[in-house]
Amino acid sequence: MKALYNFFHNEISGGVVLLLAAIAAILVANSPFQPVYQAFLDQTLTVGFTTGEGVAQAAFQKPLILWINDFLMAIFFLYAGLEIKREMKVGALSNMRTALLPFVAAVCGMIIPAMVYLFFTRAYPEFHHGWAISSATDIAFALGILALASKRLPASVKILLLAIAVMDDLGAILVIALFYAGTLNITALGIAALAIFGLFLLNRVNVSHYGPYFLIGLVMWAAFLKSGIHPTIAGVILGFSIPMYDDERTFSPVESLEHIVKPWVTFAILPIFAFANAGVSLEGLGWGDLLHPVTIGIAMGLFLGKQIGIFGSLYAFVKSPWFLMPQGARWLHIYGISLLCGIGFTMALFIGGLAFTDPDMAAYVRMGVISGSLMSAVCGYIALRMAAKTPYKETYE
Repeated sequence: MKALYNFFHNEISGGVVLLLAAIAAILVANSPFQPVYQAFLDQTLTVGFTTGEGVAQAAFQKPLILWINDFLMAIFFLYAGLEIKREMKVGALSNMRTALLPFVAAVCGMIIPAMVYLFFTRAYPEFHHGWAISSATDIAFALGILALASKRLPASVKILLLAIAVMDDLGAILVIALFYAGTLNITALGIAALAIFGLFLLNRVNVSHYGPYFLIGLVMWAAFLKSGIHPTIAGVILGFSIPMYDDERTFSPVESLEHIVKPWVTFAILPIFAFANAGVSLEGLGWGDLLHPVTIGIAMGLFLGKQIGIFGSLYAFVKSPWFLMPQGARWLHIYGISLLCGIGFTMALFIGGLAFTDPDMAAYVRMGVISGSLMSAVCGYIALRMAAKTPYKETYE
């Protein structure tokens, strides 16, 4: 029992479970069990009210894979929002000169990869609409590799990576809504806006009970789902709406909820997400696919574009007199997390499916995403392992 307790309270354990889930998914997806795996994820689940005849009324009908990606990951984004809010209030991001860094890095970390992709596909205008594929970061896998790299890294490094990745994915959601989504449902967007206003009012009067927040948050999630905007954004908004302290400042709703949600996110939601999304079939892929301009553009966008955009922007701004290096971090830490942000994987594959509907392009997209993400993960892991070997100072540089 003690060994089991130690495992679930070890920071690295979550990364191990996540990696094992991803490996299991890849093995199953490239085995004779692939049809069973795919059928399991494609089965339709209905949540809502039905009549006696079985006709769905006011119900959501979605494949299991979308319930995982849209609903379970919204809970992960809730946890991310809680953690970032706590750090902005009392932690590593509480100083404005460090809090602005993730935003700057996320913006540059989307623009530069897109430019790199367009450079490698400059002679092929028919491929230009895939520019956003290499702009996204897979938060789950990036955090998993970070946890595997070392538990001795400064807390500010993890927070910086989390903040950049969350802002990055919010940017990707916005890009999907603006460039790849169909017609937006204005009515649903109006309901979502009212829900956000309701959460704002709850926060202003400092309601510390979770029930009203969860109820309005669920309405907001459903509204975003129907609006055409990726509903996981509801998790971040809900997380930021939870008050930091109650009226007497003796209890922190943010820290309490974060403590409750963390083990579920680490050992259930993220491994389920990895198992459902990492099952990429390698059928039809060959070494020749690496030479296709889309493959090269995506891979180099993730591997080169991300590290240039994120590390370059952070270096430039920290060297200016207006910004501070995150507490305890060194440049090798910053370079390591810049590389980890190049792990696009599931989000990049998702955008790739929206950008290229032609089945013949799927192999090139998969090869580009897998190769770019793999290079980023390996190099980021090595950089962070090297950084962890040298003790760090808990001071601002």
